[in-house]
Amino acid sequence: MLELRHIHKHWDGQPLLAGVGLQVAAGETVALLGASGSGKSTLLKIAAGLEPAEQGQVLFDGQDISGWPPERRGFALMFQDFALFPHLNVQDNVAFGLVEQGMGRSQARDQARVMLARFGLAGQSHARVWTLSGGEQQRVALARALITRPRALLLDEPFSALDAELRQQLRDEFRQHIAEAGMCALLVTHDEAEARAMAAHAWRLEGGRLMPLW
Repeated sequence: MLELRHIHKHWDGQPLLAGVGLQVAAGETVALLGASGSGKSTLLKIAAGLEPAEQGQVLFDGQDISGWPPERRGFALMFQDFALFPHLNVQDNVAFGLVEQGMGRSQARDQARVMLARFGLAGQSHARVWTLSGGEQQRVALARALITRPRALLLDEPFSALDAELRQQLRDEFRQHIAEAGMCALLVTHDEAEARAMAAHAWRLEGGRLMPLW
């Protein structure tokens, strides 16, 4: 379980997060909604270890990981721009995290091909990422995130750059893969329909505080 406790953060002298707390269970997606500038992405970055909280704790399975660097937390992040490596082909983009963890390149590529097959991209292993459609790139990004078996998946507006039909299709795919992997997922979005399609629970961040939506 991922847990945020009493998170405080100021921005330009004003309280952005005022004692925010939430829990995300294994295999569950929790959505975080709110207006632009409400602090949603900041809270996600605090969970990831990319930004410190002024007060409060980040815990995983009851262990305080607030002081841990991002690479030690074992979380995967996905953003709306996909953040794929343009100098690597599809297979090596997906294998990248395993190689960084010390796995041999050949074995990592083998695992990447298996993961790509799960996402219907077996024939794209040697393609350059910029030749793929937006939906295909987003599937590559998810495959890359899941292959390292992260403890939690942090999603920041992952579908906002895609058209409506593709967003609907990928929401369903992501929800299925997250549940199968049994990981915690925290979804930041401004789209309530997207949140309802993916999340078991949702909160709205407003005035530095969370209000339950469902």
